[in-house]
Amino acid sequence: MSGISIDSYLLSTYTENKAREAKSTLGKDDFLKLLITQLQYQDPLNPMEDKEFIAQMANFSTLEQITNMNKSLEAFLKSDALIKYSQLIGKSVEYSKEGEQKQSIVKSVRMNGDTVIIALANGDEVESSSITKVSEAGENDSSDQEG
Repeated sequence: MSGISIDSYLLSTYTENKAREAKSTLGKDDFLKLLITQLQYQDPLNPMEDKEFIAQMANFSTLEQITNMNKSLEAFLKSDALIKYSQLIGKSVEYSKEGEQKQSIVKSVRMNGDTVIIALANGDEVESSSITKVSEAGENDSSDQEG
């Protein structure tokens, strides 16, 4: 036995309906609905064997655990980015804004969705990807001392 068997008609009908809803992946709720539908429409003269049902429930459990772990990892990575960039507070940064190189002191860091936004002493707010140089506040290159 191959372990897991799902009625191909039910699977194709189910995936066609889900495709119409513009979902790109099946989640744990979708998997459970599919399993319940399969149980409802199984052949009473040839029901699903215990081993098959247990294997599908194990797959469901694994899917749920992976989904939860993925959510936890995403939350961790977001908080990790914020913590990483918070080390810039009080530092002098050079950044590119509207094609011009500028310099200021970092006052605060915040998240806007998945993007880290750096608030600067001169009133500018820039994305972290705009920063080109970080140095100690008050540290000036010879080029910065001109003018």
